[in-house]
Amino acid sequence: MGARPDVLELAILGLLKEQPLHGYELKKRLGETLGSLWGISYGSLYPALRRLEHDGSIEIVEPESVSVPMPATGSLDGDLAAARQRRPAKATRRTKKAYRITPQGEARLAQLLVDDDASGDDERTFALKLAFCGNLDPEARLEVLTRRRAALADRLAHARRASPGRGDRYTRSLFEHRTQSTQRDLEWVDALIAAEASTDQADEPGPSHPSQTEGAPAS
Repeated sequence: MGARPDVLELAILGLLKEQPLHGYELKKRLGETLGSLWGISYGSLYPALRRLEHDGSIEIVEPESVSVPMPATGSLDGDLAAARQRRPAKATRRTKKAYRITPQGEARLAQLLVDDDASGDDERTFALKLAFCGNLDPEARLEVLTRRRAALADRLAHARRASPGRGDRYTRSLFEHRTQSTQRDLEWVDALIAAEASTDQADEPGPSHPSQTEGAPAS
């Protein structure tokens, strides 16, 4: 299963926000970030890079020229020849290209992180967004987490309504496993939301020792 174009671009921009990367390094990091099931290949990576470069989200980092120091020869002709050899070499087509994110790309990354497509965020897409959520401001992070919580709560409510009354123990066991997994995910997201709210409140100016009840988020 290949990654959707928007998901792949999100992963590329998120990784390039951390540091510039060559194509080979980027493919390796994408495999580590997205996992082998996404099927990231050079055939999907380089078209995505070209799209992002075309719209100004990323740019190519020019390779640094490398010159080798030459010892002085003791003669004018010899020193001139040595100086000519020290001229920076021109980049060839075989030179590795590195990519880096631009300010426009940073804005696109932020937009992709908060976008809510029609199909909703599945587990893997949400995990990817969460991995790069540190690039968002607290309010936007809270929006991403709150939206995920709502999706999980709806899924859990639907699962409980659709509880199988019949079936063998394996069918019932599978249903219980899925329901319990959704419940654990919901509790995990609740903890993330509570931590985000606590961090946001700690950053606000106010008394050094606020009361525990004052300004507490509604349950």
